[in-house]
Amino acid sequence: MKRRAFLASLLATSMPSAQAADFARVQRGQRLVFPRDHGSHPDFRNEWWYVTGVVGDAQRRELGFQVTFFRNRPGVAERGESRFTPRQLVFAHAAIADPAVGSLRHDQRVERAAFDIAGAETSTTRAWVRDWSLVLEGDVYVTRIAARGFSIDARFRSASPPLLQGEAGYSRKGPEADHASHYYSRPQLDVAATLTVDGKRRDVTGRAWLDHEWSSAYMAEGAVGWDWIGINLDDGGALMAFRMRDRQGNAVWAGGSHRAASGAVTVFDEESVRFTPARTWTSPRTSIRYAVQFDVVAGGVRYAVQPMMDDQELDSLASTGTVYWEGAVSLLRDGTRVGRGYLELTGYGSALRI
Repeated sequence: MKRRAFLASLLATSMPSAQAADFARVQRGQRLVFPRDHGSHPDFRNEWWYVTGVVGDAQRRELGFQVTFFRNRPGVAERGESRFTPRQLVFAHAAIADPAVGSLRHDQRVERAAFDIAGAETSTTRAWVRDWSLVLEGDVYVTRIAARGFSIDARFRSASPPLLQGEAGYSRKGPEADHASHYYSRPQLDVAATLTVDGKRRDVTGRAWLDHEWSSAYMAEGAVGWDWIGINLDDGGALMAFRMRDRQGNAVWAGGSHRAASGAVTVFDEESVRFTPARTWTSPRTSIRYAVQFDVVAGGVRYAVQPMMDDQELDSLASTGTVYWEGAVSLLRDGTRVGRGYLELTGYGSALRI
């Protein structure tokens, strides 16, 4: 625990010195090339591979799950010759949302990328922290998570090319062009998984969504966090929408995309996306109040976002140093469900530093 606390504090204290390091910059117009860009981009400050899904078992009981690997370049002591120098840190989060339990089962890992204990390959997706891993094998992502009290062993198969977010993978996050990320998604992943909780095994199938994003200047001035949805639509399409939010709950920036089942893509600009909180929930553990239900307008279409359960708060203070809400949701249009996916809420307790 002391080692984890040290690494988390190193991550937090390195943030203000970001300009002192020679971080790579997101470039508008830079073409993403695969399979290379499935891999890590260690010259950038932050990066993540983020998989979420909604699955069901033979009794049609629905569950949500999340597996995320983060790579961070602290930008401190990079000239040190010691192999112990933390030039790259790798964090991992995993969670299962089960309405029968009413709150998340979750765990986290953090290690410095050294001695093959943790790392992220540059040629393709392979991120790991000890015995936790996410690997791309052909057109199938494989993850194995052995957490405290639960495990996830899953395969995610993609039948479509990456969905490039923003302008061909250049995704603005604020009024200044430098506040951006390189960003693509893999929606409508076909899931076959085994979830084991307290020794009880459940074989499940369903749909998942993978995001891969990297940046060195993610948050615009005044932004404290974001609200984001990634939804696998029941008709085979995909919807992503987000807003960067200030302390008063106003949008600093917004964006998103819709890919139809036919493959046609519509990109939403900052004027085309609006999040309006419809209901809040207050955590009994942290006293943080989250807007867990939203009315969302994306490209002129109005949706309602409703959580699978209210308590999907994830405490990652022992790794990334923050607490956030990340949970399975349904998407409704005119009262009818049209998709399922995940809602992520950050910066509600304190401003996110990234």
